[in-house]
Amino acid sequence: MKSIFDKGTRDEIINRINSLNTSSKAQWGKMTVGQMVRHCIVCEEYYFGNIRVKRSLLGRLFGKPAINGILKDDDTTLKKNAPAAPQFKVTENVQNLEDEKEKWKSLVNRYATFSNDYFVHWFFGKMKKEQLGQFIYKHCNHHLKQFNS
Repeated sequence: MKSIFDKGTRDEIINRINSLNTSSKAQWGKMTVGQMVRHCIVCEEYYFGNIRVKRSLLGRLFGKPAINGILKDDDTTLKKNAPAAPQFKVTENVQNLEDEKEKWKSLVNRYATFSNDYFVHWFFGKMKKEQLGQFIYKHCNHHLKQFNS
């Protein structure tokens, strides 16, 4: 299964980010391309521990089965319009898409040096590094597909 911790996968994601432009239209959801890129930036910062989010009650109840379902094989994906914690929602207008893309690509490249053995996700709970890498890829892939990239 693809993982953001693999160089080839990071290169693929970066090439797909490069293909986004101000004309990119969402196939689902309410975000503009700029808002989606900023949302992904916020998520990457979260995975590096720069943003704190408390565990959710629903996540404590359903998080493990949910992540196991998402990561069961290459074909499983995040659901369209899946809910996000308020900390990850972007509603403001994003003015400079190219600057945002550069930030996102820089954060994706930082996964080459990610050294944590596990991560506690606000919904899914404790995840091994392997699971986190696969989930981050699926999250990026989900949003890039959202904008036909």
